[in-house]
Amino acid sequence: MKLIGSTTSPFVRKVRIVLAEKKIECDFDINNPWAADTRVPDYNPLGKVPALVLEDGRCLYDSRVIVEFLDNVSPVNKLIPASNRERSEVRRWEALADGVLDAGIAARMENARPDGEKSPAWVKRQMGKVAAGLSAMDRDLGDKPWCTGNDYTLADIAVGACLGWLEFRFGQMDLREEHSNLGRLLDKLADMPSYVDTAPKE
Repeated sequence: MKLIGSTTSPFVRKVRIVLAEKKIECDFDINNPWAADTRVPDYNPLGKVPALVLEDGRCLYDSRVIVEFLDNVSPVNKLIPASNRERSEVRRWEALADGVLDAGIAARMENARPDGEKSPAWVKRQMGKVAAGLSAMDRDLGDKPWCTGNDYTLADIAVGACLGWLEFRFGQMDLREEHSNLGRLLDKLADMPSYVDTAPKE
């Protein structure tokens, strides 16, 4: 298998952490979808990463589709529970983390537009979603060891990728000070090789 993606994408990072936790061997083809010579559309017609090329040549895209596929490839370190109630809770956390990322990325892209073309109201709206999402995650985490309780799951990986990207791209945000429960989770993730090895870098 081959993973197509960039080292800064939080969605690619989510997949890379899952690969590491599942102990699945996979080549990593670093490819920036924003580069003029990008090859990403060859794998995903939407021009987005991550994309996973399977051994039979088929290609999967969207991180949620990819991580579910990978969790079923190997029984090692099951990250998505089989029980419908527990499974839906893990996927709810993932959807929340991905939604915060979508809003954060939208705000960052808007801020990158030339002066006179930016919409402060749009940025404010997106960052409001980020703030609301972080508050919800911090509240729901509470004093639990992990997002859904006592077990480390895809929920923690998704939230960790989200928080790591926010710290990377919005260094002025003091996540740990404003959201102490999420800060505690980040401290635990910081000791995990899969999290350290996939830290975003330019």
